[in-house]
Amino acid sequence: MSRPSNREQLIETGVETLMCRGFSNASVRDIASAAGVPLGSFTNHFRSKEDYAVEVLDRYFASLQDVMAQTLESPNMAPLQRLDAYLDVITDLMSVSGWRYGCLIGNLGLEVSGYSELIRTRLQGIFADWLRPFLAVVVDAQRSGELRDDLSPEEVSEFLLAGWHGAILRMKVERSDEPLKRFRRIIEVTLFQSGRRQDKEPV
Repeated sequence: MSRPSNREQLIETGVETLMCRGFSNASVRDIASAAGVPLGSFTNHFRSKEDYAVEVLDRYFASLQDVMAQTLESPNMAPLQRLDAYLDVITDLMSVSGWRYGCLIGNLGLEVSGYSELIRTRLQGIFADWLRPFLAVVVDAQRSGELRDDLSPEEVSEFLLAGWHGAILRMKVERSDEPLKRFRRIIEVTLFQSGRRQDKEPV
């Protein structure tokens, strides 16, 4: 089996490095050291730290797209079961770090988008792609009667994605999953048609 290239190693370990240290606090030397490659490998493969961050974001989002394919886009579940499954998987992933690090996309959006146009633009594209499966779930749930249909599906899907990210931010501050549970309780009583969860335990 061939050894991964230094470029691949830098991107692969970059998800954890930028998640744990942040963009500003992680120097190029830190990034190379975490990847176990010579410092010169970074400049050989990436024009700047911003270009590198965009590649890492793409790798991170690709893993989320795999999650969405198995949950939000699953043909084998009812619409709101798909949403539940997605939120369950993300909650489990957040628990691994003890609710400490959150989402790399949200983290860099807060930290970097104010001064890096390159990263801000890429984040904007990522969120546009991220929104589509949420919108599909909302449209399907409104058609099936699971979700109230007096609201714009575009606005509901935007709210779900933005609200979930806000809950993740609070999760990091509180080091607890209670903000995630609170978000889910509120959307249950405000968006979902009554009775959908009468046979389920509270989240």
